[in-house]
Amino acid sequence: MPSPAELMPLPAYLVMSAILFTVGVVGVLVRRNPLIIFMSIELMLNAVNLSFVAFSTFLDSADGQMFVFIVLTVAAAEVVVGLAIIVSIFRSRRNIDVDEMNILRG
Repeated sequence: MPSPAELMPLPAYLVMSAILFTVGVVGVLVRRNPLIIFMSIELMLNAVNLSFVAFSTFLDSADGQMFVFIVLTVAAAEVVVGLAIIVSIFRSRRNIDVDEMNILRG
């Protein structure tokens, strides 16, 4: 069985990671729905995870895969807290538009 380096070179993985990260950044900057913003943040985190795994595979090291595990754990906690805040705001205001969310301001 061929190694991953023979199937696809490292720059191809990094280009794909950069494209995914760019799509995530555009989603955060353009959209006003907090659910879409959270999905875009998750897309950016997964793009970083892809580059971690690519470097880990090409360097024959498990360090990148350990970082991916940590990033996935933090991302899961971020989603839980973020969705709880969104649900709380939606229950009180019936609107979740980011431009109109000034309830958290002092």
